[in-house]
Amino acid sequence: MKTIEEITRYYGPQLAKAAFELGAIRLSPKEPFTWASGYRMPIYNDNRQFLAKAGYRALICDAFTDMLEALGFNPDNIAGTATAGIPHATTLADRLQKPLSYVRSGSKDHGLGNQIEGLGKDKSYHNASVCLIEDLISTGKSSIGAVKAIWEAEGSVPYCLAIFTYGLDAASQAFADLERKCEAYTILSYPVMVKTAVEVGYISDEEAEMLHSWREDPFGWGEKNGFRKVDR
Repeated sequence: MKTIEEITRYYGPQLAKAAFELGAIRLSPKEPFTWASGYRMPIYNDNRQFLAKAGYRALICDAFTDMLEALGFNPDNIAGTATAGIPHATTLADRLQKPLSYVRSGSKDHGLGNQIEGLGKDKSYHNASVCLIEDLISTGKSSIGAVKAIWEAEGSVPYCLAIFTYGLDAASQAFADLERKCEAYTILSYPVMVKTAVEVGYISDEEAEMLHSWREDPFGWGEKNGFRKVDR
């Protein structure tokens, strides 16, 4: 049986190349993007672009399936985060023939007021084991919110699987601080993404160094490199 490390080593570079092709990951350390927060950042990620090709959706599903096997985890339910995690959770749930649910960032302010859909009238997982599917782990805040929502709905969620992570310390700490254990694993890591970008000629070695320095201090990186935060 393959280990998680072997699985990510196999699928990670493939996914990185697909992300560059589709524009799901864009790198521009010398002319950084302006994020919604106003901070200037050298990377922009939009994993919704993977929806454009069935082959890449299947690749992501293959990776998640292999990861669950490596972890020895046969979940009762597959839950996707709204909205970008939903299509990949759906593909995985169909592959495994499992029930599907999805978790909003908060409860609806109308209708039944649901935060989680797919649970039935009593809004409970009934102690079912759940695999949470994310598209991106950034600071970990949204993922942790989804994990807690599943707990509140009487579900256990020992694992969160995601397509990509920036690998920020804040995310690792957020998962470590949870009162119940939930481990996060991603198909593509930030170092593998940068390494692949250099190998395919997307960025230079100099730009790769800039990208590595961003991860060490993402919210101070712009000022240090002469890119001031944009006031919103």
